[in-house]
Amino acid sequence: MKLIKKEYLEKSGEELAQICAGAALDTQAEDLLILDVRGLATFTDYCVIMNGKSTRHVQALAEAIERAVRSKRVKASSAEGLAEGLWVLLDFDDVIVHIFYHEQRQFYNLEGLWSEAKRVAAEAE
Repeated sequence: MKLIKKEYLEKSGEELAQICAGAALDTQAEDLLILDVRGLATFTDYCVIMNGKSTRHVQALAEAIERAVRSKRVKASSAEGLAEGLWVLLDFDDVIVHIFYHEQRQFYNLEGLWSEAKRVAAEAE
């Protein structure tokens, strides 16, 4: 079980998605999208999807998001693909973050898979 700081126990999935989006936008993420998949998926409430300009940029985005969320929650339940930098998945339970090198994003087309999901605007800080 993850340890969550007391002051962040009440954070909603959407608030956590916004924290992830803010960190990504501060690190120059491209084509960022937040999808509300509640009622469509049983494994998470929100998906945050974005592109990086290079494999190194994908890795830097993942590190920036992990650092921002670490101050709210101890760590991601899992992180996949960080070494390769083509598609990194960060799983924060209520929020799953997908960071793609742009060609990989086109191939997997998660927006098409979740076409019925409500799109949530990323809030400026």
